[in-house]
Amino acid sequence: MTTLFTGYRLGDLMLPNRVVMAPMTRVRAAAGGLATPSMAAYYAQRATAGLIVSEGVQPSVIGQSNPGTPGLHTDEQVAAWRPVTAAVHANGGRIFAQLMHGGRVSHPDTTGMRPVGPSAVAAVGEVFTPTGPQPAPVPRALGTAEVAEHAGSYALAARRAVDAGFDGVELHGANGYLISQFLSSNANLRTDGYGGSVAHRIRFAVEAAAATVQAVGGARTGIRLSPGSTFWGVEESDVPELYTALLTELSGLGLAYVHLEATAGQETLVALRRAWPGTLIMNPVLPMGPKQTGRDDAEHWLGLGADLISFGRAFIANPDLVERLRGGLPIAPVDEATYYQGGDAGYLTYAAHQYTA
Repeated sequence: MTTLFTGYRLGDLMLPNRVVMAPMTRVRAAAGGLATPSMAAYYAQRATAGLIVSEGVQPSVIGQSNPGTPGLHTDEQVAAWRPVTAAVHANGGRIFAQLMHGGRVSHPDTTGMRPVGPSAVAAVGEVFTPTGPQPAPVPRALGTAEVAEHAGSYALAARRAVDAGFDGVELHGANGYLISQFLSSNANLRTDGYGGSVAHRIRFAVEAAAATVQAVGGARTGIRLSPGSTFWGVEESDVPELYTALLTELSGLGLAYVHLEATAGQETLVALRRAWPGTLIMNPVLPMGPKQTGRDDAEHWLGLGADLISFGRAFIANPDLVERLRGGLPIAPVDEATYYQGGDAGYLTYAAHQYTA
């Protein structure tokens, strides 16, 4: 019988369990987008996960969404990540870098550049900047000749990720960021080969994934998707058709996995499971929604055909989450005020479960 604690072969990696640590922004990077010793300790504490997916890492300067986030586009950033990946591996873990191009979800005060997107349509809401939240600016629409450069930025960052010791990369194709913006029917108003029809709207995602596979191999490449999500004001028409078409195109690339968020109804998600022939990671609850993923949610989705289950917020306050799930131990609550405040409080200060006599 398959359980959360059954091993799983993921490409060249043997995972000891099916618990995945989902990517979560924690804005603890140093100036210049450098990873820090605290980040090494944070991820190493959670190395009993079958797989860790890092926080979103910008593949380029213009791809940075939030201040305080790490990058993988300079030699200095690669060097700063090596102690992080080494610490995870020393503790017996495996870690993929999530590559996140923010697209229009950014601000000139953060990057020094006007954000870019598929069209000149601003995101809905306020974006984080070094001086506090500000209204999302109208991005500059990418010219057709520029699109390939931004698709290729994932591949360039993937090479750096492998050089930094990561076991692979996950393309952030979800939650209203650049890949998601191209999939969208309201953020993407293009009339060239990257907009309009379903076949055109999935093109950027497929090209970014194909470039990354060519750079580091399919076994080292995953992608995260949020079918039907409305983060940052994106909308998607024809969700089942859009994502079935996307998964069909991606299926020929030999990806390590697809990572789905529960942003659509179960019927749609189960249909997408059937449409995807490879490994599926399922994030069973709405990201940043009212509920955290629990063991019952995980087992429900394993029964529906998911191969691996990702847990987000529960991993923040429970570095020993795998052991707590295995033993039916209490899941400690997280202090939401410490999500993005910086420093080690609420980052390295959560303890493993203490047994009492």
